[in-house]
Amino acid sequence: MDIITLAAVAGNLSVIGYGLGAVGPGIGLGILFGKAMESTARQPEMSGKIQTIMFIGLALIEVLALIGFVTALMFH
Repeated sequence: MDIITLAAVAGNLSVIGYGLGAVGPGIGLGILFGKAMESTARQPEMSGKIQTIMFIGLALIEVLALIGFVTALMFH
């Protein structure tokens, strides 16, 4: 194998790695929003605090997705 073929294989593997890395944050977002809606339905008077905590969790989950994206680009 020459160096160009190895670079192409490594590039393809990094894209697959990012795809797998995006699954975790996707599941996390689904759980986060589902639980936020459930808790707002149970206690509507706490919706402001729940929404604030939800946005903090959203930011943390999105950072995980961005780290996966940057890591995939670094090793491309």
